[in-house]
Amino acid sequence: MINTKKLYSYFIILFFALILASCGSRKYTVRSDTKAAKAADAMANLKSKSLYKFITDWTGVKYRFGGLDKSGIDCSGFTFLLEKEIYGVSLPRVSRDQANFARKKSYGALDEGDLVFFSFGGGNVDHVGVYLNNGFFVHASTNRGVVVDDLNLPAYQKALVKTGTVN
Repeated sequence: MINTKKLYSYFIILFFALILASCGSRKYTVRSDTKAAKAADAMANLKSKSLYKFITDWTGVKYRFGGLDKSGIDCSGFTFLLEKEIYGVSLPRVSRDQANFARKKSYGALDEGDLVFFSFGGGNVDHVGVYLNNGFFVHASTNRGVVVDDLNLPAYQKALVKTGTVN
């Protein structure tokens, strides 16, 4: 004779074991409309493989005002090094001077390697980045170091004061 209480207990244990096992087998995917996925797409769509390598080598390097190496770099230093190494262009060292050096170019006509200038302080240019494609740019962020960011974010759109080219 089968003990129904014992059989019932086995079914309960089996049921919970199956539930726990199914929780661990869920496939996690990155949604293609996330900020990270879009930034990855911008990097994947770069025409210049040397630019891709340069950015990946510098991504995550912390911000340091006046810095010019991988122990810390500021925005104009990053742009200065990128433009020199990738495009052979010698820019001034300071973002305000880089803005004066760049020839104005409309936002809609930006190409890979063009410059984007910001004024977060409400006056002169105080930040610079390098345009990539599809509304993304790379820069040395004061909070996050060297990163690829979405130029269409409201904070950047509000502070954007000039777009230009040096190539």
